[in-house]
Amino acid sequence: MPNSSSVSEFLLLAFTDKRELQLLHFGLFLGIYLAALLGNGLIVTAVACDHRLHTPMYFFLLNLALLDLGCISTTLPKAMANSLWNTRAISYQGCAAQVFLFFSLAGTEFSFLTIMSYDRYVAICKPLHYGSLLGSRACAQMAAAAWGSGFLSAVLHTATTFSLPLCQGNAVDQFFCEIPQILKLSCSDAYLREVGALVFTLLLVFLCFVYIVVSYVQIFRVVLRMPSEQGRHKAFSTCLPHLAVVSMTVSTGLFAYLKPPSITSQSLDLVVSFLYSVVPPAVNPVIYSMRNQELKYAVRKIFLYKLLHHQ
Repeated sequence: MPNSSSVSEFLLLAFTDKRELQLLHFGLFLGIYLAALLGNGLIVTAVACDHRLHTPMYFFLLNLALLDLGCISTTLPKAMANSLWNTRAISYQGCAAQVFLFFSLAGTEFSFLTIMSYDRYVAICKPLHYGSLLGSRACAQMAAAAWGSGFLSAVLHTATTFSLPLCQGNAVDQFFCEIPQILKLSCSDAYLREVGALVFTLLLVFLCFVYIVVSYVQIFRVVLRMPSEQGRHKAFSTCLPHLAVVSMTVSTGLFAYLKPPSITSQSLDLVVSFLYSVVPPAVNPVIYSMRNQELKYAVRKIFLYKLLHHQ
């Protein structure tokens, strides 16, 4: 019976066995990856270079863009390489690194989504206290807490998961390494500790989601009472993109981890995991810039500068 010490690599689930479709998937993944790099890279550059965007809201958005870049870079390049070279293998260390990075970045990202809802709540419901509640020191402390909590949580979950003995082979039913799929390979009752830790983490995520919902209930009550149509439009333009990102992230992530076993299949698991791990990082920049005139203007300035610089 093999155990974790004898497993030197894992076999990821392939999207298809047909060579033509593998190359098609590679091209599709490459297009999505480049779009995510471009979109999030533009947000990072715009916020960093435009002094008018040096505000708490855009500081948190910059962190979110960096996290999106990290998340999609953790999963998609390996999937692209496997499709291109017609292989399924990932090393034991590579699998552990994927689990750690994805769990850390995804956890940190949800912390920032929660912080961003607090930022919008203070800006709209308590505007006179915005400067004191969200000064540069407070923003730095919240950002450090978000990054730190994601890192520590990932260390705990990764160490617990990869300390389990594995006796169910080395085939992971997913296109990247994730904890529930690794637990399926365990033959020890010790995996229940990691299941308990995952349940606790999901409970914290649920509590954060409840906080976000309650915050937005308060925000919309204030916004709908605003006498100025322009004020309402500006408030909605900063709140709705964030709410759309939260809804997409939470719905796909919770469905992936909490869907009933009766509707589980390899194809469905692949689609759902793709929706929560790949689509949000690629789509988030579009959602955030769609109604945000300040961000659009900053991005246009970057393109104009590059154009004039090259002429």
